[in-house]
Amino acid sequence: MQTFSLEDIPFQLDLTVSCGQAFRWQKQNGFWYAPVGDKVWKVRQEGEQLQYEGPTEEELVRYFGLDVPLNTILDEIDTDPLIHAAIDQCRGLRIIRQDPWECLISYICATCANIPGITMRIEHLSKSYGRRVEADAAVFYTFPKAERLAAEEICSVRACKVGYRDTYICTAAKTAAENPRWADEIRRLPYLSAKERLMTLPGVGPKVADCVLLFAFEKYEAFPIDVWIERILRTKYLGGAQKLSYNKAGTFARDHFGQYAGYAQEYLFGIREEIAGKGE
Repeated sequence: MQTFSLEDIPFQLDLTVSCGQAFRWQKQNGFWYAPVGDKVWKVRQEGEQLQYEGPTEEELVRYFGLDVPLNTILDEIDTDPLIHAAIDQCRGLRIIRQDPWECLISYICATCANIPGITMRIEHLSKSYGRRVEADAAVFYTFPKAERLAAEEICSVRACKVGYRDTYICTAAKTAAENPRWADEIRRLPYLSAKERLMTLPGVGPKVADCVLLFAFEKYEAFPIDVWIERILRTKYLGGAQKLSYNKAGTFARDHFGQYAGYAQEYLFGIREEIAGKGE
């Protein structure tokens, strides 16, 4: 078991892996486990120390964004009492750097679905087309490569209980398999151009694109908007009764929170139920 010191590095492992940005983490016997890349990671936090097996230290730091100056980011987005309260409660929540291909398919699976449904679809895809790996007598499956899914018929993918998303998944797989540099190309683009590029894929609308850009491409100005976040912006910031358009809500958030608006989104999402409990 390796260790990593978190001295002067604010981090909340439990909150980071359970806040809904990634879908493969599960807790067993005090440790969090997930197949990341081609290995199973095993991690737990004890105060200012991470104990882990699976990744190298470099992989651990990069994946959990431990090299990101979180305090500087939080100071910049701390623009009003509501986000201030979210920062106080959730300080240490970090945006994970996910694999772009897995993140893309995960969020295609996330359309019109709750977290258990998303997790179920991802696990079915991984069990059918990924590689079996074991850790501490538990079985996991790596996420399937684009080339593997691109070789499948739509009807086979449909059997993974993905519903109407089968066509979207297969199209994305073929696109990624035919252009192995697709992720590098998107990473080099500015936020709006990268978003337009992703949205040329069937099944990728504004919210899916923003999720993928935030969680896989470090486009921190991306501000995914679900029903919780729209309600928070509408009732707590803009004072209106009429539902906000996606573009209006995102533009307001970027103007209000700045270049790290995506971090504000995650922190507001972290206290969404408390905000909702106070009524509109």
